[in-house]
Amino acid sequence: MKTYDPTPSRRVAFLGLGVMGYPMAGHLARAGHAVSVYNRTAAKAQAWAAEHGGRAAPTPREAVAGAEFVFACVGNDDDLRSVVQGGDGAFAGMAQGAVFVDHTTASAEVARELCAAGQRQGVAFVDAPVSGGQAGAVNGLLTVMCGGDTAAFDAMKPVALAFSRAVTLVGPSGAGQLAKMVNQICIAGLVQGLSEAIAFGQRAGLDMHQVLEVIGKGAAQSWQMDNRGKTMVDDKFDFGFAVDWMRKDLGLVLDEARRNGARVPVTALVDQFYADVQALGGGRWDTSSLIRRLK
Repeated sequence: MKTYDPTPSRRVAFLGLGVMGYPMAGHLARAGHAVSVYNRTAAKAQAWAAEHGGRAAPTPREAVAGAEFVFACVGNDDDLRSVVQGGDGAFAGMAQGAVFVDHTTASAEVARELCAAGQRQGVAFVDAPVSGGQAGAVNGLLTVMCGGDTAAFDAMKPVALAFSRAVTLVGPSGAGQLAKMVNQICIAGLVQGLSEAIAFGQRAGLDMHQVLEVIGKGAAQSWQMDNRGKTMVDDKFDFGFAVDWMRKDLGLVLDEARRNGARVPVTALVDQFYADVQALGGGRWDTSSLIRRLK
């Protein structure tokens, strides 16, 4: 059970109640904050309000009215712009001095764009993508990597800790998204390596549950091995972070690499391997389903 550090109750809004946002907003309410929510499908916002209290609003602008902090977790750059900009967008309803915290995994470019737009209106913008997946959101144990103004970060951190175990400022606007790209590069390579290792061991006739237990105590240990190794051996993938989402994230990585000149050959290859998994019908399978290509 998540325990919450004592912090003053704040007026907050949460935009986007998907598999991540719904439990994240729930932690904010349980930590004692006054929460209003918006979701594109209004019924989900109403269900959240019925479960947690607070208020469901029909537009982002109405959801953020009076909020000191606005959190968002939506699908991509365009989804983020749609809840921020325009007459019914969040920026139209936020008071000067309020802080917008974006947990979407999006591009560094859109983070800088919206940060600049917020500054023109006296609103701070922090890009704050998360790692830890659905389980991390449900358990309030996400890792949050942030880019933006130090004062805005310092103000939002105690509130964001309601659904996080670590909230860290890694640089100026856009740096949080770039750090998340580093995270996804690491995961792509690890999962492919783990897939090849398990498939190799199975072909060799080894008891891979036993082998993973043994090598998991040595230099090969990783979060992916600890949390996905057994399910990969058992060919179970109906949970976790979907292949479709990973391909979206790796697309952001490859776009950024083209801009900054970074060489990411393994990441580009694994992205194509995930395309193969999609072709097998595995778009909603967990990312560990890479091993299916090798069966």
